[in-house]
Amino acid sequence: MVAAEPIIDIHDLHVRFGRQQVLRDISLSVPRGQTLAIIGESGCGKTVLLKSIIGLVRPQQGFVEFDGKRIDRFSEQELAQQRTRFGFVFQNAALFDSMSIAENILFPLRQHKPAQRKEHEQAMLSCLAEVGLPTSVLSKRPAELSGGMRKRVGVARALVMNPEVVLYDEPTTGLDPIVSDVINELMMHTREHFGVTSIIVTHDMKTARKVADRVIMLYPRTRLEGDEPQVLYDGAPAQLDVADDQRVTQFVRGEAGDRLMEMRSAKAEG
Repeated sequence: MVAAEPIIDIHDLHVRFGRQQVLRDISLSVPRGQTLAIIGESGCGKTVLLKSIIGLVRPQQGFVEFDGKRIDRFSEQELAQQRTRFGFVFQNAALFDSMSIAENILFPLRQHKPAQRKEHEQAMLSCLAEVGLPTSVLSKRPAELSGGMRKRVGVARALVMNPEVVLYDEPTTGLDPIVSDVINELMMHTREHFGVTSIIVTHDMKTARKVADRVIMLYPRTRLEGDEPQVLYDGAPAQLDVADDQRVTQFVRGEAGDRLMEMRSAKAEG
């Protein structure tokens, strides 16, 4: 079986904000059609990596290639055009409160394909059906929907441009276990039905295990020693519990372990 060519290639990525280095020497490839979960504790750079992939964060060193082209060499207009090939599902859905659900879903189409208004409604209805929502929600405002319904609207908006890559930032945060699993099933359906490449930033280990083909775990740069790699794990979800690095197994099992001792030590020193 021939491996799929990478749609995203990250080369030696370094990102720093002031004196704080968030990402160091990150290199990885994401093949077309793969679902990659990025896990790790808060502050390890997961969302920064996601933003770097689409050029919202510019690295101090290294570069990202999308479909064989370096995004740092695009003009702003070219970069904006390339971003239309991505779908974005943000934390808390990030819907526009002042707009109806229909206006929220249609927003990307009206921004990027204003000349194709006749096709807009059909695309919207198709995506709404894909995420399992009735047309009765279209006239409502986001505040009138539950958290799970807002997340599904966010997925519908991400799909309406028929993207090649969908980026999810904490898609199940704040949801109860049942609704979280609805979102997990939706992400799996999206991959299978649309053939998209998916990158999911998550703390939810059930999501990582169920939805992802591959998991990478980042570790906070400030807690690494010397030239330790920031990617502690890169492999199959099924192997997380038997990873060689104890920091990985402690994280995925939700065990404080050495972290608790570090926090106590830091408090004592303070």
